[in-house]
Amino acid sequence: MRDARRGGRAEPLTAGPRRAAVRDNGRVLEMTREQFEELVSQALDRIPPELTRLMDNVAVFVEDEPDPGDPDLLGLYEGTPLTDRGEWYAGVLPDRITIYRGPTLRMCESEDDVVAETEITVVHEIAHHFGIDDDRLHALGYG
Repeated sequence: MRDARRGGRAEPLTAGPRRAAVRDNGRVLEMTREQFEELVSQALDRIPPELTRLMDNVAVFVEDEPDPGDPDLLGLYEGTPLTDRGEWYAGVLPDRITIYRGPTLRMCESEDDVVAETEITVVHEIAHHFGIDDDRLHALGYG
């Protein structure tokens, strides 16, 4: 999904929805919100410093559930990718990356699966901040 341009300014992009490949495994792993937030934090810590230094005006959040209309959503990037920002980009609220705990726990069968899936989802959404689209992410194995 690309942003629409009006008056030379890029409209905020809502891109990179990452959905569960398997909707529900029939059970839900037990993991507190704090434990899941720690996994997201660890995934962020594994991003190379040379990339995190380039991240600008973006905040990462953990939510329990996505909008009811999209219950399989694992993560979401909302904002203007770095590649679409120009001289007009100033005084705006931070881009938002949201990682959803519920769908991740419903699709994974083990804690190791949750760790791996959380890392993939974090990388996927950060890649959208850098302007990388879903097709390229799928080709790289982060789809």
